[in-house]
Amino acid sequence: MKTAISIPDPLFRAAEREAARRKLSRSSFYSMAVDAYLKSQRASRIRKALDSVYVAEDSALDPAFDRLQSEAVGREDW
Repeated sequence: MKTAISIPDPLFRAAEREAARRKLSRSSFYSMAVDAYLKSQRASRIRKALDSVYVAEDSALDPAFDRLQSEAVGREDW
């Protein structure tokens, strides 16, 4: 789909330089940028949702499980 957008000249020039450096077409560069932005926003929403759950829940490992895990793995010398 073709679209027209307006962005500040300095941002446009920086994007042009980066697209050229990566040997990408302008369309590919902007598509990748929008995709990366949308993924980061999705990840941010997920992180916020998890934070809201764990702010009210204790995430510490149960001491009995901690002991059992330590016994199962054993001690390693580094």
